[in-house]
Amino acid sequence: MLKTITLGTCVSVQGTFVRALPNGKVEVRVGQQLFTGSPVSQGAAA
Repeated sequence: MLKTITLGTCVSVQGTFVRALPNGKVEVRVGQQLFTGSPVSQGAAA
């Protein structure tokens, strides 16, 4: 499952969901790298 996370105010990453962390952040994998950030909330479909 793909998830989008934000790493800062302007940087977002989309990758394969790895795990949810106890502090509310999410870990995703892009290639061989793991990124941890805040999940982007899903918006309503247009």
